[in-house]
Amino acid sequence: MTDLRVALVQTTTPDDPVTGLAHVAPLIRRAAAGGARLILTPEGTNLLVQDRARRETLLADEAGDVAVLGLQALAAELKVHLLVGSVIVHSGHADDPRAANRALLIDDAGRIVARYDKLHVFDVDLPTGERWRESAAIRPGDRATLAATPWGGLGLTVCYDLRFPHLFRALARAGADLIAVPAAFTVPTGEAHWQVLLRARAIETGAFILAPAQGGTHADGRRTWGRSMVVGPWGEVIAALDHDRPDVLFADLDLSAVARARSAVPQLTHDRDFLPPEPIA
Repeated sequence: MTDLRVALVQTTTPDDPVTGLAHVAPLIRRAAAGGARLILTPEGTNLLVQDRARRETLLADEAGDVAVLGLQALAAELKVHLLVGSVIVHSGHADDPRAANRALLIDDAGRIVARYDKLHVFDVDLPTGERWRESAAIRPGDRATLAATPWGGLGLTVCYDLRFPHLFRALARAGADLIAVPAAFTVPTGEAHWQVLLRARAIETGAFILAPAQGGTHADGRRTWGRSMVVGPWGEVIAALDHDRPDVLFADLDLSAVARARSAVPQLTHDRDFLPPEPIA
C-alpha cells in the first residue's frame, strides 16, 4: 500500500485513567469516522498528574489499566490501528517502584502488538522556575522498538526522545518509514524547539514524523504546548494544528515519498566509523 490516511489526536488529558479514557475516546471515534486507518494519541494518554502520591494510587499494571483496556476494545470496534502514544503504568519490575512511560501499538483486532518504554527521561530546571524530574517517577526503557504495520515499519519514540537523533537514525536504518513522536512538551521548549526538531528528524531519516501532542492547561496546573504535526520525509510540514485545544489532525500520506527522499539523499547508507575528538584540556 502506498497511501495512508492518519489521524493525530490532540488531548488535554485529565488526572485519572477513567476520565482519561472518557476524554480521548470521542476524539478517536471522530478520527475513525474521518477515514483514518492509523490513529495516534499523545504521551500520557491515560493520565497526567505530577503529584506522585496521587499518581501511585491510580497506577495499574498494563493489563489492568482502565484506559488501556478501553482503548483495546475501541480499536477492535472501529477496526483501526491505534498507537497509544504512552500510558503511565507499573513498570513490571518488582525491584523498582517507578512507573513505565509506555507506548502501545494496538492492531485492528484490539491486540497489543508492540510496546516501547521511553528511553530518555526529562530532568531539567527551566529559566521560568519550572523544575522537572521525570527520572524520579519513571523507569527508563533500555531498547528501541520498530513495529510492523500494514503500511511499513513504525518507529516508536516518546517526547524527550525527540532530542536524540541517533535513536531516530537507528529506527530508520532498521526499516522505519513512519516514526511516532507522541509528546507532552512544556510551553517554553515547545514554542522554541517543537517544529524545528520534528522537521530535522524527518530530514535526517527520510521518514514521515507523526507527532500527536498534549495541549492546554491540565488538572494539576501544568501547561503543555500542543500544535500536533505531521512532517514529510523531505522535511515539509504536511499538516499541523495551530492551537493547544483537544482536536483531531488528519493527513494523507504518499508512502512512496520515503523512497524518493532516501534516493535523493542516501545518507542512511553513508555512515562511517570515527574516533571521538580529544577533549580540550
